Amino acid sequence: MLYCFDKLSKNCAILLGTLFTGIEMVLSPLPASASEQIILSYSILRESISVSELRTLVDTGETSSSLKNYLEKANTKPEELQQTLTKEVEVNPVRLSKILNSYPGELVLDLASEVIQTPSGKASRESLRGALVSSAIPDGNVRIIEVLENYPTSEVHVDGDRLVELYNTMNNVVGSVSQIENIINQL
Repeated sequence: MLYCFDKLSKNCAILLGTLFTGIEMVLSPLPASASEQIILSYSILRESISVSELRTLVDTGETSSSLKNYLEKANTKPEELQQTLTKEVEVNPVRLSKILNSYPGELVLDLASEVIQTPSGKASRESLRGALVSSAIPDGNVRIIEVLENYPTSEVHVDGDRLVELYNTMNNVVGSVSQIENIINQL
């Protein structure tokens, strides 16, 4: 009986993870346009930056005058921001969805949503979960720039001081996915 329950719960988890990922693929927002904004707090500064400005920095290394001005105020080199935005975390999208829908995953999302959040601060966990999974779907990698582009609100609030901390946290979570799966499989 216990074996049957284990097998059933594994199959249900796989089915739910696949279903959730499929729904997110269909309902995920289109990539952000130039009109979508990121409210970036960095040190004592608070600036509004369009997603397209960050995408240009990521793709070409070029900074707009407003982004250059902001980075100078924050005493940050464009290359540092570019590197932070493009750091990759390799992950299976279905596995990521399953993990982020578990209790430990929700704890990580709560931590991460202190760095990247909705304008109201509400539903940040759900918004971030959707953005992370949507970012992983095309190529099995998550990058911060993609998470920002896939975030489901027109405005994203980001604590720039903690972006690297967020990357490290997410990298640790992804790195321990196998361990979590082993624990789940043993239950």
